[in-house]
Parts: sequence; structure tokens; C-alpha cells
Amino acid sequence: MPERASASPRVNDFSVKFATVNGSGSTSANSLVMKAIFRMGVPVVGKNLFPSNIQGLPTWYEIRVTRDGWRARAGSVDIMVAMNAATYSSDVREVCAGGYLVYDSTWPSNTLLARDDIKTFGVPFAQLCNENFEGARARTLMKNIMYAGTLAALIDLDLEVFRSLLAETFAKKPALVDSNMKAIEIGYRYAKEKFACPLPTRIERMNGTAGHIMIDGNTATALGCLYAGATVGAWYPITPSTSLMDAFRALCARHRVDPKTGKNDYLIVQAEDELAAIGIVIGASWNGVRAFTPTSGPGISLMEEFIGLAYYAEVPAVIFDVQRVGPSTGMPTRTQQCDLLACAYASHGDTRHVMLFPDSPEECFQMAVKAFDLAERLQTPVFVLLDLDIGMNDWMAPDFKWDDSYQPDRGKMLSDEQVAGLSKFQRYLDPDGDGIPYRTLPGVSPKAAYFTRGSGHNRYGAYTEDSAEYQDVMDRLTRKFATAARLVPPAVIESRGASAGIVSLGSCDAPVREALASLRRSGTAIDYLRVRGFPFGAEVEEFLATHQTIFVVEQNRDAQLRSLLTLETAVEKKKLRSILHYNGLPMAADSIVDGINSAMAQGVAA
Repeated sequence: MPERASASPRVNDFSVKFATVNGSGSTSANSLVMKAIFRMGVPVVGKNLFPSNIQGLPTWYEIRVTRDGWRARAGSVDIMVAMNAATYSSDVREVCAGGYLVYDSTWPSNTLLARDDIKTFGVPFAQLCNENFEGARARTLMKNIMYAGTLAALIDLDLEVFRSLLAETFAKKPALVDSNMKAIEIGYRYAKEKFACPLPTRIERMNGTAGHIMIDGNTATALGCLYAGATVGAWYPITPSTSLMDAFRALCARHRVDPKTGKNDYLIVQAEDELAAIGIVIGASWNGVRAFTPTSGPGISLMEEFIGLAYYAEVPAVIFDVQRVGPSTGMPTRTQQCDLLACAYASHGDTRHVMLFPDSPEECFQMAVKAFDLAERLQTPVFVLLDLDIGMNDWMAPDFKWDDSYQPDRGKMLSDEQVAGLSKFQRYLDPDGDGIPYRTLPGVSPKAAYFTRGSGHNRYGAYTEDSAEYQDVMDRLTRKFATAARLVPPAVIESRGASAGIVSLGSCDAPVREALASLRRSGTAIDYLRVRGFPFGAEVEEFLATHQTIFVVEQNRDAQLRSLLTLETAVEKKKLRSILHYNGLPMAADSIVDGINSAMAQGVAA
């Protein structure tokens, strides 16, 4: 039984969890509640915990109401809306002492709801739907909308906000506005008549969401691709990355259609598999187009040979890896950070790849643009590693800002005039000493033609099996990787002069920041570094060198970030202590606080 007491008033600081059945339409109801809270000016975070089948299995949705603007999962439940009889027992156990349970009382279930330390609210949702709506499907859908109305009464949500949201959602179908609003009002009135409303745990209007939007990372990434000038996308559908391409397709349909001819100025290809998808991206990029593919861990595994080709032939490519639980099929609808090593060294032979690690939808937007610039500047594949939590969940983010003066960084790309001024074009020379050669696009000039090969080649682009010539090219690629360390986004560092530090990345940032605040309140000061890019910059080396103990926080079993740090920096391995989370659920701050306190109790200096 959770220990957190919820008996005292919890205004704008609590969590709600909905337990429903996949495919029942509950997603719309849950999202409606979250958006209503947001519209009332209260910061909020939504986490969707859904199964990998189409319908029938249990699904949960967690809403964290957080007046302080924390972005991590709460890790505790103050109000449970239990609508799935199959999971009642476990759902009831999750509620904090002093919390609340809402359930469908149409059928008796007292044996499953017996807890003296929580307050239960039985509402005959099914009966009310049968009395007020016609048809089995309509009754199922309206039952979910009805619990939104009951919750609105309990936590004091404004019904006019619901009406406004429904009007926006169903602008072309006013009848749906009326039916949904009817269900909300039935649930609302029942609660008002039967229960003492509102609860001490409730919403009060505030001004904490001004200048913010609600968006998921996949949509934000797609928007970044659009702004970066990407015109070709190729992919094979895979959870949790498919919605990224769905969003890009919708954006292109609005913004990449020639207004004069009506023709599309973009190409989106659903390939027959992931190998074909990355092949299309490499071919398009070689021709000078900004192209990308979204995928997940299994797709990365299948793409590796082509990734090696792009690395060795030095062709730009952008790959968005929305990470999920592995290995094999794993749990495809759960989150993890388990592809770090797979992407860092993807393909056989000696390869090291550039990676970016966004921590939020805002950075997904920014880093999507950065990925295309880096891919062309460095002439190499660039990976952007999201995870399911960022990619598919609802996040509150600052309004995206865009610089209208932005110009894509095409890197060392020679024009016809520049080629004409050369005595001879030689594809893989390194005249600037940064490891990056000059390139041309097909058709620019007969003088600049070269054969792009994945087999052994020398600095002039000619085929070779000469040992010295092969090593010369590989050494230059090493120099290029060193150059990349100066071009990737630098780490974010918060230093208070502590002897201990946390190193983390990606979606761990939200729980880490909350954990740091908690630790500081209890008198423990810890510095923080969030890695944003790989290869690691000099600032990462300095942070590692100047701290006595370093807690590496990540979401995988095998401590992959810790492994990268030991492989790619000079850090003493004994300094690094792992705090790992890998059960597939988004990370909460409590696990980090507990991990650090446990280490300190064992004598680790902080």
C-alpha cells in the first residue's frame, strides 16, 4: 500500500490515474480532462500506459497536476478512476492512503474495493448510459466521457472549458458536441447530488500555462523536420515512431504543396522494410535532398549494413530512433533508453556515430533541425534518440520559437563555379585538417564526378586494397569524429561546487531535476550534467574529472550511458555509480532520491 498521505488539501498538486480497457474510447476522455486542467492555467503532465494490441487489454492514463511545473511522472496515485473490472484489485492497491477511488457501481464489487484508508465514490455509469443513450457502441463511449464529468465535479473543473474543448474538437460535427456534453453533465450532476464536492484534492485556476502548449515529441520532431527543409521521408511502420511520420505527412500536406500547380513538393515512402527505408534516405541524401527515417530499436538492428555504407561513403542521413523496451519485440508500447550502444557503434567494422539526446518536445523540435545541419556538415549519419515517453506522451512545452533568418547548413558542398576553379576535384581529401572533405552533388559538373563506393577507397575516391591508403581514410574519419565533438550541442551543466554529480540524458532530465530539488531541501547538494550530444565535448570530460562521485542516471538494465562514458572519456570507472530504471514505465523522481540516499548510507560521499 502506498505510504503517501492524501488526507490534507492538495490544491493543484496531485495525480489522477484512469484504469480502462484499450479500444473503448477512453483516450479521448482522458485527454479532455488533461486539456481542461491546462486551460484552467494549471501545469499538467500526461502519461499513457497502453498495451500493444488494438483493443481488449487493460490500459492506464496518468495525469499529474503540478503547480510547480514538474514534468516527471508522479509515481503515486491520489485519485483512481477504476473502470476496468479485470484490474480493480491492483488499481485499488495503488491509491495512496487518504486518497480517492471512483468506480462503476452498476454491478456490486465491494469485495474488491475494501480499504478503510481511502474514500470510494460509486457511480452507476453503465446504468446511466443505458438510460440516456442508444446503441452498444455509443453507451461504451459515453461511459468514458461520463466519468470525466464526475471527476470534474469532484476536483472542481469548469464545465464551460469542457464545452469549449469539445466545440474545437468537433467543429464540423456539432451533434457530437451535444452528445458528449450531455454525458459530461450527467456524470457531473450525479456527483454533485450524491457526494460532497469538490474534494480537498482539487483544481484552482492559476496562470501557470501562459506561453505554453501541449504537444508530444513525435509531433514536435516532425515540425522540426519541416522547418529544417526535409522533403523526403521513408519508413516502415513501427511503434512508437509511426506517429512521427504521420505528423510529418499532415504538415507537408498543409505546407509543402505548390500553390500554383497543386503538386506535392515532398515525397513520403512507406517502404517494404527498414532496410529499404534507410536505403531510400541514403539515396535521396546523396542526391542533395534532406531526408530522414523514423524507427525504433528493431529497425536500427535491420538498418546497420546500410548505416555502415553511409558512414564509410560519407553520405548524410538523419535517423530518429524512438526507443522502446527490448530486446527482440520486447514491450513495444513501453519506454526505455536501451539503444545507446547500438546507435553509437551501428554496423560492423570500426564505426562511431553522432547522436543527439532531446529531453523534451521543445528540444525534439530544435534537435531535428540540428540533426540535418550536422549530417550535411559532417557528411555522416546522425541519430536523434528520443524514447516512447517523450515521443508519444503529452508534455507541456514553451511556445516554439523560430528564427526566420535560419539558413540550412549544407556543409562543404561545392557549386559548379567552385569546381571550375579547382585544378582537380578529389572527393576524400582533407585540405582543412578537420577530417571533413568537400563534396559535390550529382550533375553539378562533369569535372566533379566521382564513384561513391562502400568498398575500400583512398583519399582520391579510387578503389584500393592498399593497407596504408585504407588506414589513411580511417584516420581521417577519426579526425572528423573529433570535429563532431565541437559541433554537437554542448552539455547542460548546473554546478553548485558539490563533490558529487549526476550525469544523465534525455527524458531522465525531468525526474532528475525534481530529485535534485528534493535532495537540496534535505541538505544534500549535488551538481548536474545533462548530455545532449555524442561524441562527448570537453565540458563532459571536465565535469567527470572534477567530481569525486558521479551518479549516472539512465533507463536501461546494462548501464549503457555509463559504458559510453568509460569507453569514450578518461573517467576513472570506480567514480561512476549507476542508478538504473528499466521496467518500461516513465521514471519518477523518488527512485533517484532513494538511489542516492542509499549510496550515501553506504558511505559514498556526496
